[in-house]
Amino acid sequence: MATWNSRGLRGSALEDFINETCERYREKSLALIQKVPTPITPVRIDKESRHITLAYFEKKSTVDYIGVVQGIPVCFDAKECNTDNFPLQNIHAHQVEFMGDFERQQGIAFLILFFTHRDELYYMPYREMHRFWMRGQEGGRKHFKYEELNPDCFLKRNKNFLVPFLEGVAWDLESREA
Repeated sequence: MATWNSRGLRGSALEDFINETCERYREKSLALIQKVPTPITPVRIDKESRHITLAYFEKKSTVDYIGVVQGIPVCFDAKECNTDNFPLQNIHAHQVEFMGDFERQQGIAFLILFFTHRDELYYMPYREMHRFWMRGQEGGRKHFKYEELNPDCFLKRNKNFLVPFLEGVAWDLESREA
């Protein structure tokens, strides 16, 4: 069974930025996206701070966020990377399966990647993620390189939205119609 310890805070800044963006999208009636809580069973709690210091995951989580954008169901996961090579081991088989099932139900699934060393955000549609995933499963590289990514899918931050993923959703929808 998987455990959670201090490593669980990795990516929390990115999630904070996404949470802020989701709240702004909700306020502007553009989207309703919620963070999916990961069910855990606490094992050790610091008595002074009352913080959980060790816990077991009750079950595998699916994705970090789920919701609806102007009537279109969306789900996505947020990942950080501090190099130009993103290890596919950071994407779990149950997540790929869930996102594939979501897409087959006419939803839009994607990843938000934050290349911390470049301070760049990337919107990765499920079909692109799945292509890299399958390459790794079939004996190819177990990572993808920054240079392989679609230049059109890098997100441009602005003063209103820290992680403007609706730009990626709009691009994704347009590319499906083409």
